[in-house]
Amino acid sequence: MNYRHAFHAGNFADVVKHIAMALCFDRLNSKEAPYRYIDTHAGIGLYDFASDESGRSPEWKNGIGRIWEAEPGAPENVRAALAPWMSVIRRLNADSLQHYPGSPVLAAEMMRKGDALRLCELHPPSAELLRQAMGRDKRVKIEERDGFDALPAYLPPPERRGLVLIDPPFEVGTSERKKDFDWMLTAAAKAVKRWPLGVYVFWRPIKDPDAVVAFDSELASMLIEQGGIPAEKLLVADLWVRAIGPGSLAGAGVVIVNPPFGVAENLRTALPWLCDLMKQGDGAGWRVETAAEA
Repeated sequence: MNYRHAFHAGNFADVVKHIAMALCFDRLNSKEAPYRYIDTHAGIGLYDFASDESGRSPEWKNGIGRIWEAEPGAPENVRAALAPWMSVIRRLNADSLQHYPGSPVLAAEMMRKGDALRLCELHPPSAELLRQAMGRDKRVKIEERDGFDALPAYLPPPERRGLVLIDPPFEVGTSERKKDFDWMLTAAAKAVKRWPLGVYVFWRPIKDPDAVVAFDSELASMLIEQGGIPAEKLLVADLWVRAIGPGSLAGAGVVIVNPPFGVAENLRTALPWLCDLMKQGDGAGWRVETAAEA
């Protein structure tokens, strides 16, 4: 495994993913019944911007770093859309910005006492750091195994409510990225068959727009035709900070299956402001649309 997310934590791609997730958690919290969070590729859980990795590749400065400074002056509706996520960020950082919550810590910070977290991390050193980040939280179970293999056994969860994040590393190289797209499609087919009512968040980078369009189209066709998921229950939220092309990652986003009520509207409020704030060149843009609108 040569992918190290610590080099990229808090960048624009993390921001889009985690804002979407926080909005989903916020809506799941609106009902008293417990729910479960399942993460197939959990990472180390918490990131320190004072670390060597962040110092060598400070991508966070153009992501959460810009938002940390600008959010207090954002329009009221934008601040409301960002509030579930920003409240966690501020809780972990008293005065200055140093720590950034990965998806597991974000989930743990937002979920309630009776909820449950199931986290998979195959890389042993990362799994150990994840255990340290999660502490003695009785809600949490961590498995050192491939999340794609583990996922079917977790579904349907006993709570019958919850969110599944499928966020593989998409290691450098066209063949490796294609494998992760293929694995996500296979995982989606098995998962939705076992638990069609769950909320699923699929993160994908936008390096090759044609590959992303192919993945999104195949996922939508499969879930609509085989899984019985209505087209309006498939939501895409993407942001690109400059024109997509060679070089470092310029775009990323999520496909959300069964997005809770209000998530799409809040993303449509937040992404234009975020795009303008985090853009790094010409050609920046965003989109939020359902499969029914595409």
